[in-house]
Amino acid sequence: MDINYKTKIYVAGHQGLVGSAIIRNLQSKGYDNIVTRTRQSLDLMDKVAVDCFFSQEKPLVVIDAAAKVGGIHANDNYPAEFIYNNLSIQNNLIDGAYRAGVQKFVFLGSSCIYPKMAPQPLKEDYLLTGALEPTNEWYAIAKIAGIKMCQAYRKQYGFNAISLMPTNLYGPGDNFDLQNSHVLPALIRKFHEAKINQEATVTIWGTGTPKREFLYVDDMADAAVFLLEHYSDTGVVNVGTGEDISIKALAQLVQQIVGFNGVLVFDVGKPDGAPRKLLEISKLRQQGWEAKTDLATGVQQTYGWFLNNQQHLRVVT
Repeated sequence: MDINYKTKIYVAGHQGLVGSAIIRNLQSKGYDNIVTRTRQSLDLMDKVAVDCFFSQEKPLVVIDAAAKVGGIHANDNYPAEFIYNNLSIQNNLIDGAYRAGVQKFVFLGSSCIYPKMAPQPLKEDYLLTGALEPTNEWYAIAKIAGIKMCQAYRKQYGFNAISLMPTNLYGPGDNFDLQNSHVLPALIRKFHEAKINQEATVTIWGTGTPKREFLYVDDMADAAVFLLEHYSDTGVVNVGTGEDISIKALAQLVQQIVGFNGVLVFDVGKPDGAPRKLLEISKLRQQGWEAKTDLATGVQQTYGWFLNNQQHLRVVT
C-alpha cells in the first residue's frame, strides 16, 4: 500500500513505553492522522468493543504495541495473565483489523520468542526450534501465537501483516516498579533510591553473568515506522543493536550514571533467566536501518527522564 502522512494510523497501546515512542516518531515525521484509545475507553480484550472501534474509525494501518509486559518476577508470578491477556489482545486486534479492511498491520513481539539455549546471536530462523526460557514462556508463547496468526491471515486472506521482534527496550516512559519492571529501569530506580538514602549496598538479582542486548525505545519506534514504510514480507524481522552487555557491566554503568558510590551485591539465589540473548540483525540492516543511540547515552537520557517525572512514574502489576 501507499502510506503517506494523511494515512489513518491506529497505534494500540499508545500510552505504554513503545506506543508512546511510536506516536512521537510518527508525529516527528509529519504523520497527522493518528488514532488512539485509552485503556479506559477501549478494552482490547473485548472483541465486540474492538470490532466496533474498527467499524467506526476505519484505520488503514494498525501498529500493535499493546501488551501485558514485565520482567522475570512478573512473568513468573502471573503466568495466567501473561498468556490470556496477550492472546486476547492480539487475537482481537489482528482479526478485527483484517475484517475491517486494514491494509497493513504491524505486530510487535519480543526476543523471548526464541529458545533458551538457541545459538547466539539469535536468528529469525531459530523460532520454534527448542524449549523456551521457563520464567517467561507464557508471554513468549502468546507472542509466538501472534506471529503465527499474522502469517496465517496472510496465507489464507492475503492480509498484509508484518512481525517485528525487538530486543530488550528501555527509555522515557518506562515502568520503574521494582517488582514488576524489566532489569534496566529497575536498576535505575534501585541505584537512585540507594543514593538518596545513602545506603551502603545495592542488591542485584542473579549472578550478573547473563548477557543482554538493550535498544533505546525511540530507536525501536524509528525502526517500526521505517519497516511500516519499507517492509511487507511474511518473515519475522529482529530489531536490535547487534551488541550485548553482561548484567554486571550494565549495573556498573547505571551505578556510574546515577552516581551511587556503594557496593554491588549479587543475590545468586535469584534466577538469571536465559544465559544470553543477542539478536542477529543482518536482515534489519539489509533493509537499511541501524540503531542510533548508544547504551550510555540512552541510560543517561532515561535517568534524566526519571528524575523529571518521579511524581507520576508508571508502575504496573
